Amino acid sequence: MIGFLASAVAHQPASQSTQQAVGYPSLFLLISLGSLIPVVPTGALVSGAAAVAFHQAAPGAALGYVFVVSSVAAFLGDTALYWLGLRGVRSRGGSRWLQRLQNRVEEGTLDNARRQLDRHGVVVLVLSRLIPAGRLPVMVACLLSKIPMRSFVRGDVPACLAWAAAYQLIGVLGGSLFSEPWQGVALAVGLTFVIAAGPPVVRRLRKPSRPRAVRDTPDVPSDV
Repeated sequence: MIGFLASAVAHQPASQSTQQAVGYPSLFLLISLGSLIPVVPTGALVSGAAAVAFHQAAPGAALGYVFVVSSVAAFLGDTALYWLGLRGVRSRGGSRWLQRLQNRVEEGTLDNARRQLDRHGVVVLVLSRLIPAGRLPVMVACLLSKIPMRSFVRGDVPACLAWAAAYQLIGVLGGSLFSEPWQGVALAVGLTFVIAAGPPVVRRLRKPSRPRAVRDTPDVPSDV
């Protein structure tokens, strides 16, 4: 993926076949790993790739490839992570994967995700994929509720499709505003990071400030 973007930014239209041969497998690998190990900003990868694809000789086909690769990679990463979590739920001693997922989710956020899951079922997976930092709480809620893999897959397929389409639209927007690919990539990636940073900032602002502890003043004996 890095080679794909770097080549496109250098504006070398003669090497588009090389860009695709290297870029799409790299995009697939990075999104799969990012879904499995929630560290890589996968949304930024999709937006950046879409911004580059918009400037290809055949943008429609290139954007179609980006959409298919992104959604399939996200789905495979999600199902692999959920399968590892289910192993921990079913085993007596748990698993490191399940413990790591739970440690990354705040208790209040997890409780809210479990309530939404009880009300709407696996359909809530679609919304969780579109909300930054919303995927893990809902996935952990599904694991703790022992949602079977078949039901999870049924909800995750439209979730990954909607996620890929949303971040691709951000990339297309960035690519359409500038004539140079690198400018569109910069704007698209910047927008995804701003969107991702929104919920944590809102949560911090909503947290009530702790009242300062009032010092107990010792009783001063009165003069007799």
